[in-house]
Amino acid sequence: MRAGKKKLVGAVLFAIAVAVLVWHPKAPSAADAVMAASKAAAAGSGMSGAAGPVASSGPHIAGCPIFPADNVWNTPIDSLKKDKHSDDYIQRMGPALPLRPNFGSDPANGIPITIIKPNRPRIPITFTYGDESDPGHYPTPEGALVEGGWNSPEDSDRHVIMIDEGRCMLTELGGMVKQKDGSWAGGAGIKMDLTSNALRADGKTSTDAAGMPVLPGLLRYDEVAAGEIKHAIRFTTPKTQRSYVWPARHFASRLTDPSYPPMGERFRLKADFDISKFSKENQVILKGLKKYGMFLTDNGGPWFIIGEPDKRWSDSDLNKLRAVKGEDFEAVDESDWQIHADSGRVDPMSLR
Repeated sequence: MRAGKKKLVGAVLFAIAVAVLVWHPKAPSAADAVMAASKAAAAGSGMSGAAGPVASSGPHIAGCPIFPADNVWNTPIDSLKKDKHSDDYIQRMGPALPLRPNFGSDPANGIPITIIKPNRPRIPITFTYGDESDPGHYPTPEGALVEGGWNSPEDSDRHVIMIDEGRCMLTELGGMVKQKDGSWAGGAGIKMDLTSNALRADGKTSTDAAGMPVLPGLLRYDEVAAGEIKHAIRFTTPKTQRSYVWPARHFASRLTDPSYPPMGERFRLKADFDISKFSKENQVILKGLKKYGMFLTDNGGPWFIIGEPDKRWSDSDLNKLRAVKGEDFEAVDESDWQIHADSGRVDPMSLR
């Protein structure tokens, strides 16, 4: 599609989203309007202020790359060797436990994404982990989409993910709560340039315990509908090792037993796992798990994968992914891929 047509489509989609809110205030909620506008922008519509044309390879959103195509998140692992600790990890994580899609059609089920403009007001936010959060003011969470909805328990994760489409800047906030005086407080906050391979500082957490961003590991309906997942997926397990491997930057455990997986460990669905009996949409997800795998980024439910809530998901179909068990995965060894301590770029020499 030509750039001019993309701009026109994006403008029309955005206008429809606004019109729905203006002319039918009782039908959609404010969150529905934000979601509709965000999805119009996320489609790479090229609306005024967008960052420019999308690269031909690698995942993208709102005209921005979700990190460069040579980033470790976006590099296939189907040819990597199996990690020597893989069998131990699988045993600790539960070989008979099912894969659990922790997202779906309910707006409160999953982690939503809000596309914002460069002129969005910036405000100071008080963080519990202020010394591990990025300094400076943040785009205001006011009116943004939040994990679980703004009525969710204040002690829940309450992730807020915002993408500045004009600057390709990612902001992730965790545990966001508006205070009685109108100020905002949260657990942690990060800012990342989506066009860069730079990692967070070593030893620093993020809105995920591993110190890795959440956005690149989210499953989005649009990419499934397009027929291909081009990145690793985020997942959790209850107990991890007091250690982390590249590209993770942080651990969240007291366990030193090496049979537990470290943060940042990457797993893939085994090549011989039969996906033929699954739906077309689920086959796209499973092919992605074979080719790009998934990163262990936080402590949580066993084999829980995360995605963006979207009314187009079929919850009953997603639930069929529970036929996949822990024993159907294996850990891989990425140790030869690291090109620099503070970069997520995969060493091109290691891919030859």
